[in-house]
Amino acid sequence: MKLHNLLTVLITSVILASCASSPYGTKVKEPFQGNAYESNNRFWRGTGKGTSSQDNIARSKADIEAKAELGGQVNTTMKQVADQYLGQTENEKAADVADKFQSLVRQVMNTNLADLRKMDEKKYYNEKTKEYTVFIAYEIKKNAMLRFMKKQAKVDKTIDERQREVIEKIVDEELEKADAEDHD
Repeated sequence: MKLHNLLTVLITSVILASCASSPYGTKVKEPFQGNAYESNNRFWRGTGKGTSSQDNIARSKADIEAKAELGGQVNTTMKQVADQYLGQTENEKAADVADKFQSLVRQVMNTNLADLRKMDEKKYYNEKTKEYTVFIAYEIKKNAMLRFMKKQAKVDKTIDERQREVIEKIVDEELEKADAEDHD
């Protein structure tokens, strides 16, 4: 009986000890986590976090981080679209068109994130460390960004007429997908 009680106490202690700590530390729940803040078929979404002793600097850091995340997602998606075009076409100018398309994406990203919307912002102040922490969440509606890219392709002087037509076709196909998601 004593052995049984001792074993029960030992097992219970091990279970409690393993539940209480993790080799990674304590899990922290930060704002803007979960599906509502993740990209999907209709939106590109990005979040950022900034910390500083000055609230405006913390906000700027969070803002830059969120926009960089968004820009990376848009650029990656558009690179995949250009690669798909390359894989699907037998046109000898396909590589040129794909390069122009990716160049257009970079140009758009460098000048403007079309239809950028702030979803939320939260600011915290830690009395102990005397620091502000700011969290920002942005989203871009995919079809608005694609329409903006199409407009930019029309005014870009470095793109010839044939390349412009192909780029518009690529963007139109992506717009159809995004619009279909919008109406579901």
